[in-house]
Amino acid sequence: MKAYARAGVDVDLGNKVKANIPKLVKSANRPEVLGKVGGFGGLFLAKFPKMREPVLVSSIDGVGTKLKIAVLMNRHDTIGEDLVNHCVNDIAVLGAEPLFFLDYMAAERLEPYRFEQLITGMIRGCKKAGCALIGGETAQMPGIYHGSDYDLVGTIVGVVDRPKIIDGKSIRPGDVIIGLPSSGLHTNGYSLAREILFNQLGCGIGSQTGGLRAPLGEELLRTHINYLPAIRKVRAKVTVKGIAHITGGGLIDNIPRVLPDNVDAEIQLGSWTVLPLFKLLADAARIEDEELHQVFNMGIGMVLIVAEKDAAKTAQLAKGKIIGRIVKGSRKVTLKPATKSK
Repeated sequence: MKAYARAGVDVDLGNKVKANIPKLVKSANRPEVLGKVGGFGGLFLAKFPKMREPVLVSSIDGVGTKLKIAVLMNRHDTIGEDLVNHCVNDIAVLGAEPLFFLDYMAAERLEPYRFEQLITGMIRGCKKAGCALIGGETAQMPGIYHGSDYDLVGTIVGVVDRPKIIDGKSIRPGDVIIGLPSSGLHTNGYSLAREILFNQLGCGIGSQTGGLRAPLGEELLRTHINYLPAIRKVRAKVTVKGIAHITGGGLIDNIPRVLPDNVDAEIQLGSWTVLPLFKLLADAARIEDEELHQVFNMGIGMVLIVAEKDAAKTAQLAKGKIIGRIVKGSRKVTLKPATKSK
């Protein structure tokens, strides 16, 4: 394989690094997994005796240009966990429990240190979510990726009993919107954030400004929260009518995905605590509230919609805030200005 290595693809290095994967992923497993990691396909025994009509739910996503921050910080384990948590949240909104996860990594050249950090982060995320890391693909692609750049994508498969799918169909005017706090940018809005912070403001990854709790690089790498435990806790006590994961598109674009055609969501600005990072971005960007809440999550990472009688209990169980209400409309989100104190 010397000729291939000279062309930029070191097969022997790839095999050496990946040889340790079965040992690493052993802790992120489920009894339904058959065979070993490394085959042509992952095997999962799909038996769900406690469900009347099991429905498989799948999703695929990446972590966007947050990868650039990981490269600057030379830390990649949190990125691996971000990827899993993002995918887990995307199917949790439908009421699904995660079963297994697959990853795709591509770079100019395989870096053992970075590879092991990514796998470690994904394993951590899978263990917390109760799903198995069942397989993946690692590609060395010189000419497509350059230098330290790389890409990372994850696919998740879960299951939900058909009668228990959360589809938003029962949402009615008068229902209440509960917002669950985010840890920061999560995995969206990094292209604009990098432009504002690094180019406009001239910050570096070690900068600690604008009331930030930690140096900027650490703030930007804060892990995307896994909301599945909170959703489980709420659903055990309350009927949840709709859930929206606040990712790319923010509150403006994501809440309508679960709304019936005859209602709107009214969001009351000022009803939750906005993290210093978002205040810094908002002050520097000088853009309208609507665009801010469409690019960034602005401190709300997940939204639950419940009947008014269940609102206080839901907020308590999920450690969230009442941030709005459902009203008659046409499947849109409107932002109500914050009430000014006298």
